[in-house]
Amino acid sequence: MENMEVKDIKELRGENVLVTGGTGFVGSHLVEGLLGLGARVVTTYEYTDPLSYFITEGLDKKVVMEKMDVRDFDGVFDLVTKFDIDYIFHLAAQAIVGVAYDNPRRTLESNINGTINVLESARLFPKVKAVVVASSDKAYGKMESEKYHESNSLSGDHPYDVSKSAADLIAYSYFKTYGLSVVTTRFGNVYGEGDLNFSRIIPGIIRSILTNEVLELRSDGKMIRDYLYVKDVVKGYLLLAQKIEGTKGEAFNFGSEDTLTVLELIDVTGRTLGIDIPYRILNTARNEVPYQSLNYEKVMKLGWKPEQSIESTVVKVLEWYSKLGLGRVTGRREKVLVIRRPEKLIKEVKKEEARKTEVAVDSQQLTNGKDLYVSL
Repeated sequence: MENMEVKDIKELRGENVLVTGGTGFVGSHLVEGLLGLGARVVTTYEYTDPLSYFITEGLDKKVVMEKMDVRDFDGVFDLVTKFDIDYIFHLAAQAIVGVAYDNPRRTLESNINGTINVLESARLFPKVKAVVVASSDKAYGKMESEKYHESNSLSGDHPYDVSKSAADLIAYSYFKTYGLSVVTTRFGNVYGEGDLNFSRIIPGIIRSILTNEVLELRSDGKMIRDYLYVKDVVKGYLLLAQKIEGTKGEAFNFGSEDTLTVLELIDVTGRTLGIDIPYRILNTARNEVPYQSLNYEKVMKLGWKPEQSIESTVVKVLEWYSKLGLGRVTGRREKVLVIRRPEKLIKEVKKEEARKTEVAVDSQQLTNGKDLYVSL
């Protein structure tokens, strides 16, 4: 698996692993990673999309698929016992903020009751060695701190945020009360191949590029988020499962160095691809948190860090979406080298690499604290 030291994660080889929501965007990449480690994977699903990463990568032919809604406790418990499950990764959820606003009951039932059903099944079936619960930075709600720490309170105040805050607390209660080996993950905005929710900003940007349409922004463009590549997310899930004896009962933030406003994200994407991305600000977003960024020093102590960035991944992400037949890239400019945090250039870029790209910068450029864009 790309960017994964599989030799260090032997615990999952030959194990029976349940991934709830394994046919979804992040779930499909996790399933792919688990298969690469030699695990026997079972996944729940409600429906499959023929354009999904799960189907286009042929993962449906390599796992056991069980049609099920995680709100059904009997179904979840039967699945855990029937397949003699060793590890559970709980990703199934209603994950769209806008849908949560329009349909709060379904969101709360899926995200809270679904989590309870998974945890209770694991409690009743002692063979389960670990449960990894997928949460979100939204669990923190609206906060004023520069970076969210795991010690901050969980203060969601709208349906989706509340569903994540509650699920986090319930997971901790199962550890504290019953000693269940459960660990919670909190990620920023995850992107990558396979996200078919085009209301999210990066899939929306990609679609606007391929269809040559103006990108419509629901926000004012100033919302700040962490953007984390999906393969780095998978690495985090697997690490926490591997180290469950030291991580159970804990929550871990997973962030990135791509902490950007929406407008900065559009700019970096366009410059990296060498194309213009026209946009229109609608400013119609509801219940959006203005600033969310995660401090991830805690999980770094376990050996995790983000290995990818927007600049290193956006080309291959665009290539994946282009295979869906949405359109093709037009109006490409010259190739552009994007140097993030150029004040670190001298330390981080080898002289040979700088010579090959023929980049020449003066000391003022290196210390002005701004990104540097150089045509090649």
